Amino acid sequence: MTYAISTKRPAQEPPRTLAHWFDPTRIPAHIWVIAIILLLVPTFTSEFTQYQIFGWAFILGMISLSLMILAGYGGMVSLVQMTAAAAAGYAIAIFGTSAVTEISFAWPWPIAVIIAILASVLVCVISGALAIRTEGIYTIMITLAIGSAFFYFTRQNYTVFNGFTGFNGVQTPVLFGVNWKEPTPFYYLTLSVAGLSYWFTVHLARTPFGLALQGVRDNPRRMAAMGFSVNAHRLAAYAIAGVLSGIAGILLVWSTGQISPNTGSVGPIIDILVITVIGGINRPIGPFVGALLYVLLRTYSLDFLNAIGLDGERFKLVIGLTFLVIVYFSPNGICGIWDKHIKRLWQPIKLEEHNG
Repeated sequence: MTYAISTKRPAQEPPRTLAHWFDPTRIPAHIWVIAIILLLVPTFTSEFTQYQIFGWAFILGMISLSLMILAGYGGMVSLVQMTAAAAAGYAIAIFGTSAVTEISFAWPWPIAVIIAILASVLVCVISGALAIRTEGIYTIMITLAIGSAFFYFTRQNYTVFNGFTGFNGVQTPVLFGVNWKEPTPFYYLTLSVAGLSYWFTVHLARTPFGLALQGVRDNPRRMAAMGFSVNAHRLAAYAIAGVLSGIAGILLVWSTGQISPNTGSVGPIIDILVITVIGGINRPIGPFVGALLYVLLRTYSLDFLNAIGLDGERFKLVIGLTFLVIVYFSPNGICGIWDKHIKRLWQPIKLEEHNG
């Protein structure tokens, strides 16, 4: 028996250019449908819904997305992302313009934005440098300790952070003649930034760095044996997550016009973890789904509890029960439930096509 040996070289994939990444034909149809609906939201919703529901969901989703990069791509569950966002918020209040004129420098907003993002990255890098050599519960405890230390430091420091009061009257910039704090402009601002963050995170997983980071998550010893620096990739992931948290922290302060130590307290820190797990910690869309559900529960469960004669502050009980139910039926969150039902509906169709 003889075998024919082919001398043809396998076809090489053409190099991916910038146009390749922005090719609209590569975007799935359901993403286009969601994008069109989100663009049309202001036409059929109230200003309250635009500002308090979707605006907050996009901001919290971005902070949770930074956690998803660390946990989903890098296998590192960090509780410092809300702290990084708070650091960026304080930086925008200190170096920008606020009602606390004796502390705020009132520098131009582009400079304040850059400093705020760098502050968030610095918090994440310092936290990551301490946490990357640990795993599991130890990483969680170290990052939680850093977040708690930042909370107490800002609450007790009056010279820089104005203590328990914090900052109010933080001004949102007026760009292109538009006041971005108004509900509809703010909705489109947060939608645009959240959409870019989602696009960046999706394509990050396909880059050489993203693939190496996932390899570090799955088998760090093998990656180290292949010549990859495990700690360098993990620290770089913290820096990237810090950029997303910083941008979200800036939008958070611009939306409310204020920031206080409670922004980075233990409660909001845990909320970010809950949002990420509820939505799906392994999917970039999961943090936004979880954030939208969290905001809806937080907004409307108050009225429901008050209507039945219970204290509205018990809304956290509703959120906690929702979290337990979702995790019980799907450890991968809402995205896991969605995938399971889609596959269940799709498999009979594919089977009929195969038999036909």
